[in-house]
Amino acid sequence: MTTLTLTESAKTYLQKWLAMHPGQVFRLSIKKTGCSGYSYLPSMKDVINPTDVKVEVECIEIYLDQAWIDLLDGLQIDYVEEDKNGLKQKRLIFINQKETGRCGCGESFHV
Repeated sequence: MTTLTLTESAKTYLQKWLAMHPGQVFRLSIKKTGCSGYSYLPSMKDVINPTDVKVEVECIEIYLDQAWIDLLDGLQIDYVEEDKNGLKQKRLIFINQKETGRCGCGESFHV
């Protein structure tokens, strides 16, 4: 069984987003990219891929790309709002114990 955890801020963000977009689901995949090799690929979809694995986390359905299920297992998802140089940045953060490092910009990781 695949497990994911959500911080309280990630749970609130996803609940609000999904409530504002009925019929859409949250999907998470990984793509090969960046200077470190891999990057998380979150998306909101209105069509479910039949090979995706559905995980329910605190009443939120999350669809995981079957191809990356081993790497996504145990992932924690957080949501942060930061004020940098007068610009408010909002984003999901993925915390994965299977990562062995990240690139300098923090956008990609390796295992």
